[in-house]
Amino acid sequence: MSDHDLPAPQVGLQHSETMTVEEKHVVPALAASWPDLASMPPAFATAMMIAFMEYTCIQGLKPYLTDAQRTLGIHVDVSHLAATPIGMKVTATVELIETDGRILTFKVRCEDEAGPIGEGTHRRAIVDGDRFVAKLNQKAGAA
Repeated sequence: MSDHDLPAPQVGLQHSETMTVEEKHVVPALAASWPDLASMPPAFATAMMIAFMEYTCIQGLKPYLTDAQRTLGIHVDVSHLAATPIGMKVTATVELIETDGRILTFKVRCEDEAGPIGEGTHRRAIVDGDRFVAKLNQKAGAA
């Protein structure tokens, strides 16, 4: 099957990924960029949870994209419901709930070994990777 024969992602597509929370995933680990976070409790960072949800969407979409295509996050509406300590496993589950051309909307959810920790929606756009990087480089050159 060539890239041109790839099926389009369909509403109902689901994908899950599991990870173990490490020290690099907790709020104090972000202190290199934002020093005041160093004194925060060592819980799975909301930013890391959202990144893991995005990663799970990306992994679920891989079979539907050509080598030149990428998906980029364009909207996140997520609640972080409970803290997760270092060493606990987290599973992200995503479900494609709407497609509108190149815009894909997912229901996203994370749970740790004790129960739900986050949920919401996330939109991604399918883009041409090379064209996106060219525009990014053009913008960087203009800055």
